[in-house]
Amino acid sequence: MHAPDHQPADRPPGGPLGQRLFDHAAATPMRDSVRRALAEAEPLANPASTHRAGQRARAVLEDARERLAAALGAHPTEVVLTSGGTESINLALKGAWWAARETAAVPPALVVPVAEHHATLDAVEWLERQGAPVRWVPVDAHAVTDVAAFAAALEGEPAAAVATMLVASNELGSMQPVAAVADASARAGVPLHLDAVGAFGHVPLRFADTGASLMSVASHKLGGPHGVGALVVRRDARIQALHHGGGQQRGLRSGTQDALGASLFALAAEEALAELHAEATRLRVLTDRILGRAVALPGIRVLAADDRLPHIAHLVVEGAEGESLQFLLDEAGFAVSNGSACSAGVARESHVVRACGVTGAAPLRLSLGRSTTEADVDALLAALPHAVARARSL
Repeated sequence: MHAPDHQPADRPPGGPLGQRLFDHAAATPMRDSVRRALAEAEPLANPASTHRAGQRARAVLEDARERLAAALGAHPTEVVLTSGGTESINLALKGAWWAARETAAVPPALVVPVAEHHATLDAVEWLERQGAPVRWVPVDAHAVTDVAAFAAALEGEPAAAVATMLVASNELGSMQPVAAVADASARAGVPLHLDAVGAFGHVPLRFADTGASLMSVASHKLGGPHGVGALVVRRDARIQALHHGGGQQRGLRSGTQDALGASLFALAAEEALAELHAEATRLRVLTDRILGRAVALPGIRVLAADDRLPHIAHLVVEGAEGESLQFLLDEAGFAVSNGSACSAGVARESHVVRACGVTGAAPLRLSLGRSTTEADVDALLAALPHAVARARSL
């Protein structure tokens, strides 16, 4: 079954550099409504200022926080605005570990699945160098976290300060066992952080229903501006700040807040949630079509679980090198990815694919968005066999 040809009004003309964009998971183009709001926005004063201009900016900021909280299923006081997903993750993990370290006789531990995003892995490895013990949790062949191993890692000495997990694999798209892990974390009395940067706006998600203490999200995954994100901090969660200064946002994130950025993030989130079910259905048809056609080619496999993000089609191509395949598709007019954009330009195997037990194959992440049409998918599928053959010949 084919999805109906879909040509959204806010499709960027030709995509970036005239390419067809299959890398929406890295960043999806800004929505028309967000671009208009940005173009029409009036200058705002510092929302911490007490004069009337400052209070007007404060009103814009708090309205945005309330709208974001509603979209996230959280209370407005729980929404701490940040510069994006990486800062949110660092604040969650370092902040929770430092808070626990203050009262612990020995450095507390962190519980981390091995296939997390590099924003998590690098923050955790930095904490490890500061003396934090890390209990690494394996994943299965679909990059899904092992719940029994996660639950076991929550126990023992030293006590765990915080546990973390993706809501969905940012590379394969596999949905993670959030409810089971949250239940295990609650029974162990360990705060849980969820990395929802790639999932928020693509699958139903309400912070209050997750059982987590902390959750990271970012604007540019939804069609909002880059450099805007949030960490949802449950009101009873204990974390220390990374930034110190004016004491804004419950003292957790000092600094002049970006009222306009928050407002644009809220607008993008509201629109993403309004269209979530229709877009998820449409994109699932297209990604299923890509995967079904691709695996008919020799030496191409799908690792993702059946329960996956609707907009990601992830493949592994045997006998090819990832950068070569990406370059050949780029030359053919398709912007694709080997995995996380944060690892782009670094010639190394995907740690996620390796954690699934696969080595020596080229990962290819094809992520779709509002601007993706059936014609785009047809063009990609027509170009893929030649690109794969060329990559293997190299």
